[in-house]
Amino acid sequence: MPRPVRLAVTLTTGSAVTVGALAGLGLGPFRDVPPPAGHQASALATADGASQDTPTSGANSAVPDPTPSSSSTGADVPRTLPLGARTLGTVADTTSQVVIVRGTTTGSNAATIQFYERVGADWLPRATWQGHVGKRGWSTHHVEGDLRTPVGTFGLTDAGGRKADPGSKLPYDQSTAFTPPAPQAGFGDSTADAFDYVIAVNYNRAAGRTPLDFTRPLGAGRGGGIWLHVDHDGPTHGCVSLPKSAMRYLLLHLSPEARPVVVMGAAAQLSR
Repeated sequence: MPRPVRLAVTLTTGSAVTVGALAGLGLGPFRDVPPPAGHQASALATADGASQDTPTSGANSAVPDPTPSSSSTGADVPRTLPLGARTLGTVADTTSQVVIVRGTTTGSNAATIQFYERVGADWLPRATWQGHVGKRGWSTHHVEGDLRTPVGTFGLTDAGGRKADPGSKLPYDQSTAFTPPAPQAGFGDSTADAFDYVIAVNYNRAAGRTPLDFTRPLGAGRGGGIWLHVDHDGPTHGCVSLPKSAMRYLLLHLSPEARPVVVMGAAAQLSR
């Protein structure tokens, strides 16, 4: 009688990493924030690493801390941000938290958003998400109504939204005035909860004020109301949109003491 053969089967399972989201700079998916009476702007979203809104796709997963690289002599080489020398120079030495919004091309509205923190001499990647920017891509000279997101490095100092403060370390303004623009074909930033959570990008605005403030230091013609807000699988009017879990993650992690900034632009622009 032949001896039975035992087969060893190894199952490989892929588990999604639960993550809250990351992310002054970035334009809001909508046009300039109008006066309080008829406000339109961009908003942020929520979700902490333990939130049920946390994305489960690989594109929206937390990035594990990499192993320090070493030179040929064996000495550790400090890890830096994935930016070109000129762009890297726009990040102040006093900043220890950076949100990078990287578009695929200057005319594309798809973007990858990464959150980095500096620990000692190293910049460590904490989380990565997929999102959107202005319908027509990027602009180095943004003007009101061009449907492009401003390129540059901007402070992140103020937050708010329609929902209650989830525990934001940044000053948070809860208000029903965070109202998205009317539904418009081809845009993903006019859904009711788009402004449940927002983080103002300090482009043509006065830092230290609610995102609803419409002061425009560069003049109204240069646009404004650029926010990080909740994504709905479509381009914005100029803001940066992220998964709701990413918005919540950033609200819970961005700290005024870290002087956080957002560095935004197409891949070719950020590599300079």
